Amino acid sequence: MLEKLFKLSEHGTSVRTEVLAGITTFLTMSYIIFVNPEILSSTGMDRNAIFVATCLAAALGSAVMALMANWPIGMAPGMGLNAFFAFTVVAALGFTWQQALGAVFISGVIFFILTVTGIRSWLVAGIPHSLRSAIAAGIGLFLAIIALKSSGIVVDNPATLIGLGSLHNAGTLLAIFGFFVIAALDAMKVRGAILIGILVVTLLSMALGISQFQGVVSMPPSIAPTFLQLDIAGILHAGIIQVILVFVLVEVFDATGTLIGVAKRAKLIEEGKPNNLGRALFADSTAIVAGSLLGTSSTTAYVESASGVQAGGRTGLTALTISLLFLAALFVSPLAAAVPAYATAPALLYVAGLMMRELVDIDWEDVTEATPAALTALAMPFTYSIANGLAFGFISYVVIKAATGRIGQIHLATLLVAVLFVIRFAFFAE
Repeated sequence: MLEKLFKLSEHGTSVRTEVLAGITTFLTMSYIIFVNPEILSSTGMDRNAIFVATCLAAALGSAVMALMANWPIGMAPGMGLNAFFAFTVVAALGFTWQQALGAVFISGVIFFILTVTGIRSWLVAGIPHSLRSAIAAGIGLFLAIIALKSSGIVVDNPATLIGLGSLHNAGTLLAIFGFFVIAALDAMKVRGAILIGILVVTLLSMALGISQFQGVVSMPPSIAPTFLQLDIAGILHAGIIQVILVFVLVEVFDATGTLIGVAKRAKLIEEGKPNNLGRALFADSTAIVAGSLLGTSSTTAYVESASGVQAGGRTGLTALTISLLFLAALFVSPLAAAVPAYATAPALLYVAGLMMRELVDIDWEDVTEATPAALTALAMPFTYSIANGLAFGFISYVVIKAATGRIGQIHLATLLVAVLFVIRFAFFAE
């Protein structure tokens, strides 16, 4: 049955290899079941319900990817998009978390339409490579400042805006220790380095009496507090433009780039040969809509899937294994509830560092490319908004290119996005 369903021999793989690859990918991306509830619960959402929604969204998304596209790619609520959801849409713009879920749903529908009509491919092709790289790096910087703040390493300082926190605080010291554990394990190619780091800090915190041990295994908590709680009508007013625009743009670049990058590494996309890219794009767009109904931020393809590909994963059986493991993770809710913010902070900080590697792909010799890219990346943490970073980047790109006589280098997609952001600042600014 598995051979017929996933065409294992055609891809030169076996059930054992695919299952091991799935376990490998799950270990590298399973930190999200601890980090996502920590981030989204800051909006007032029920933490236990978010935990269940995260596991179910990841399981459903990965299963759809497995059965529809037959690709070895894991899906889960995306890092960066969850931060935008919590700290920009809810905390900064003042929307309720129910309205934010409504925005995720609408963006998912738009994302689906863009995919099936081919506009998604046009958008990806039209956005400058420098800006795409800067967006990933900027989101990394945004995650970094969130991590540094939640761990107590960076604090508010009225004289200098920000400053160094107390290094005598137990939680802060544990966060620093956790970061070094993750970095060292990852450098030694230990599978699940980020997950291990989170668990080590959590266990140390319990041993020191800072946090309480609540058990490891139990029946899953109720998802009712977040299930179908989205408020679509409430998001339909002026502020929707920038919220939907950012959700869609980040989903387009992040998911598409990840899918293509991992698929190329697995040799699933080769010149002149048929591939399932269209089905994979369709699968990840449907996962966003499903995630919003369950009660979590946008679900996306995970770049950590490359670890499973490296372990030999070539088919959807790898993704199906990931899906089943996320379902199994539903039964560790007491452990997830016991994970403190300073245990997930080093994971966020380490992921942030990995995302900043994108900076090397920017053409720093061309000022008309480098300056908008730099503004994109810098504005995200310094304005505490992914939306502002995107706006600064796209608008400055169009202005600088036009001012230097390079109008011909401005793709219509880039111009369209820039105009939308100008309209947002001109008519819908707070």
